[in-house]
Amino acid sequence: MQVKWVKWAKRFQQAGQAGQVRGAVVVLVPALVMLAVGLWGVERGNVWRDEGVTLQVARRSLPEIWRLLRTVDAVHGLYYLLMHTVLPAGAGEVALRLPSVLAAAATAGLVAAVGARLTRPRVGLWAGLLYAVTPLAGQYAQQGRSYALVAAGAALATLLLVRAVERPARPGPWCAYAAAAAATALLHELAALLLAAHAVTLLLGRAAPRVWRAWAAAAGLAALPLVPLALVSHRQAAQVGWLRPPDGTAAVRLLREFTGPTLAVLAAELALAALALCGPWTRRRAGLCLQAVALPLLVVPPAALLTVSQQWPLYHARYVLFALAGGPLLVATGADRVVRALPVGRGRGAVAAAGALAVGCVFWWQFPLHRGDRAAGRGEDHAALAAVAARELRPGDPVLYLPLIARRVPLTYPDAFHGVRDVALRTSGAASGTLYGREADPAELRRRLAGVDRLWVLSEAGPLRGAAGDRGSTEGVKLAVLRREFTRRAEHVTVGGALRLYVRR
Repeated sequence: MQVKWVKWAKRFQQAGQAGQVRGAVVVLVPALVMLAVGLWGVERGNVWRDEGVTLQVARRSLPEIWRLLRTVDAVHGLYYLLMHTVLPAGAGEVALRLPSVLAAAATAGLVAAVGARLTRPRVGLWAGLLYAVTPLAGQYAQQGRSYALVAAGAALATLLLVRAVERPARPGPWCAYAAAAAATALLHELAALLLAAHAVTLLLGRAAPRVWRAWAAAAGLAALPLVPLALVSHRQAAQVGWLRPPDGTAAVRLLREFTGPTLAVLAAELALAALALCGPWTRRRAGLCLQAVALPLLVVPPAALLTVSQQWPLYHARYVLFALAGGPLLVATGADRVVRALPVGRGRGAVAAAGALAVGCVFWWQFPLHRGDRAAGRGEDHAALAAVAARELRPGDPVLYLPLIARRVPLTYPDAFHGVRDVALRTSGAASGTLYGREADPAELRRRLAGVDRLWVLSEAGPLRGAAGDRGSTEGVKLAVLRREFTRRAEHVTVGGALRLYVRR
């Protein structure tokens, strides 16, 4: 009898070890695939305008960053502090984007972990791989902004919620969940919509009263740090003044971005997701079922933001990138139901490999989209403009930036503008607590330009009249003086901008 018990114990131990190895593979394979997709073409030789903001703010000292956040970009405060900590001196575009690449890889692994925990390992594997090959995930994996990190935080918080519901009486998992949700929302306050999605999850999952009480306490703790952030960012609402109320096409466009714009992939994924939702919602263990987790995560944040934006425009697809994780989970569940309904062999390894191969076909089918995204310059090429400036400008040359935000080019590529004289600048961005500095008032600017006979003008895309605005404003004075007192001698145009030489008439 003792020998028999020893044999059973050894078998149980071996099964546990095999399960751990299988679980590690399920998580690591999607993470490595996402890492490869993110690193592919990560160095493009150009920094996008918002990435330039990240780069120049991260270079500031902590007091300067704090001064900035009181006037602008408070919503990105935690992200800027993080990038200030991790970016080395003289960091370029690869170092700038690497945190997003790593965060996207972590998100793919976490999606796989959620799927494996709620159903079976192959569903997790397929969901994680599908997330990794979605063009939208690859796009934001290569942006030096906070959105990939927000997606990783949301996936982690969702996994922690699943674990906490399974053991509602233990405070540890709920504290971890509250910390992850709070950190995610502090990276971008609209990620607080994740809490609304999780509330719907508990509603669909018919959570017990004690689970609701524990979740409410954790959600309250997570939301508490958002109160001061929301008050400050509300005063900075002009930053999103360029957004407009979304129309019906915005939801369709988001759906196509979440699945991949290719029509064949869109149709197949919608069919599989519908199959996952139409069948019985079963639980693998005590706790939540996958559909109750994935569906609210996919639908609630975008739907809520689209609705609110009809009155207060706040919607942009990147603000709800974290909701993307729900789609692959539903699609993988639907694919698993198809496999289990087929009269074929049930070898787990072969079935999992076949599903992974199918995801590979999805990537191949949408490969032109991935490649096109890496070739896109977002309508601007500040690196090329900085290269022209490095070639043409000499120390002491007066430079006028038209409009003020064109100063982001030298802030992103300062070496190219070393020693030049900024004619209009009164106070630097770091000293004034602004992104691009404060310029001289119109009267002072006229006096400064009166003593200049040879002037370089760095302008944004489009004709110069686009920056005119009020004739009495600083931008209006720039244009008026150029037109009346100067003539253009040379011009160097790049994608999204130009460097022009003006001489006095």
